[in-house]
Amino acid sequence: MSKRLFPAALFACAVAFLAVPAMAEVKSATSGGFAVGGSITIAAPPERVWTVLTKPDAWWSRDHRWFRNSTLSLDLSPGGCWCETAADGRVSRHLEAALVEPGSKLVLRGALGPLQGHGATGGLTFDIKAEGEASVLTWSYVVGGYAPGGLEAWAAPVDGVLSAQLANLKTQAERAD
Repeated sequence: MSKRLFPAALFACAVAFLAVPAMAEVKSATSGGFAVGGSITIAAPPERVWTVLTKPDAWWSRDHRWFRNSTLSLDLSPGGCWCETAADGRVSRHLEAALVEPGSKLVLRGALGPLQGHGATGGLTFDIKAEGEASVLTWSYVVGGYAPGGLEAWAAPVDGVLSAQLANLKTQAERAD
């Protein structure tokens, strides 16, 4: 990302962050990496939350994809791709499956969005637990590596984008079929 575009991208991500109800936080941020995460209660059983979680095209905003009119898919086999595919054949591997415990835990490895262009990678973990008739989805994204100017500047924008996506997931999971 050019130096001119970096402040604009941070501003856009910060605006997205401010529009989302507080459900996450930056846990730590240094030049070498950051950790973000939180929990969200979803009025749906864990099985429903899992089904929606593992179909990212249903809840990941089109505003936070590389390509217009693309689809997102997630292959739950070891090393399976969270991929974005455009109709014209362009593709992006955003993350890959590292651990799958159907209905309860998903760990993905990789760099989301603009982090792909840096020497950074991370682990995105989702834990789902039943709480009465609802579910609590706890998530964390721990990123390490190198980015010009340091990775700490990316923590709040990434937290904001992930928080917005998980708000979308909550909405989708709580919808009646």
